[in-house]
Amino acid sequence: MTTIRFYAAKLFDGQHFVDDQVLTITNGVISAIDQEITNVDVVAKGLVVPGYIDLQVNGGGGVLFNDSPSLGKLKAIMAAHAKYGTTAMMPTLITDQVTVMAQAADVIAQAITEKVAGIIGIHFEGPHLSLAKKGTHCAELIRPISDAEWQVLSRQDIGQVMVTLAPETVSTVDISRMVELGIKVCLGHTNADFDTAQQAVDAGATGFTHLFNAMSPLQGREPGVVGCALLNDNTQAGLIVDGHHVDYVSCQLAIKAKPAGGIFLVTDAMPPVGSDMTEFPLYDRTVYVDNGKLTSTTGELAGSSLDMATAVKNTHVELKIPLDETLRMASLYPAQYLYSKQARNRGELKVGMQADLLILNEDLTVSETWIGGEKI
Repeated sequence: MTTIRFYAAKLFDGQHFVDDQVLTITNGVISAIDQEITNVDVVAKGLVVPGYIDLQVNGGGGVLFNDSPSLGKLKAIMAAHAKYGTTAMMPTLITDQVTVMAQAADVIAQAITEKVAGIIGIHFEGPHLSLAKKGTHCAELIRPISDAEWQVLSRQDIGQVMVTLAPETVSTVDISRMVELGIKVCLGHTNADFDTAQQAVDAGATGFTHLFNAMSPLQGREPGVVGCALLNDNTQAGLIVDGHHVDYVSCQLAIKAKPAGGIFLVTDAMPPVGSDMTEFPLYDRTVYVDNGKLTSTTGELAGSSLDMATAVKNTHVELKIPLDETLRMASLYPAQYLYSKQARNRGELKVGMQADLLILNEDLTVSETWIGGEKI
């Protein structure tokens, strides 16, 4: 048994800011919290907060998850994002061949078996998308769902599974089947009208992938998928707050429209995060990095170079969201999206929770990242 006592002069526990707290961490889990500032093993210099949870990570550290998925590449992606406060992530496979989907699932299963820090499941973004809203996804690989995809999606050894799909291309029967398997179904890369999107929500879809981007917009006579996302209080949406994907005013409107917890931060990160690369290949194209904006040779945005620490800072500073709510958008709310209340063990620093925590500097940069009670 490994036990450490961790002193935080200033702590945000996921709900409140409190002072002079000592966390007792036993085998990676918070086993007690007190104010006995004696016999402490770690003294945190800075604000201690729950680790960030990113549900959409395509790459990092110079690596794209789609590019021949392997455990080594997965670890490189996780290591790159951990520097910026990500303590749990959903590696995201964008539209690809079913053989690559199966290979990615094998790698995730291996990572979970070997307890690779921070890997909690997999996000399949596609291939059942709308050609009209494909974004940077490869049109030739977008296809209807088949038995081959169901074999991958039905696996029970790959942690939590998320699927982004266009409801005009996947039946409500298949959406319900995914939900019965425990899959978190998100609507994205879709040109559906409001009614079609609402039918998907009624069938069990609970999420919206990178709100506003690659989805039918809110208009006066057709609310579209954006309108469906904002109307349904029982759904949550990921938001890319990088100043490129969504105007900051639109971000503010979405946060104002949804109940607390309805919006969580995602990065949609690509290989440049944590690296010095200025371009990289994607499908048969090249993606160029220009002042943090990723643009494909075919003209569309191609993911982001955003990290969670910057997303948090942008949300607090540019959107003027209070710091406690901003931090919840990066930790508690994505955890609440993924897990039931009984199963959730991340997103807050309370007894019984995994000791995933960060020490932040005054400018909200990350000084230290801890996953499961171990400094990364």
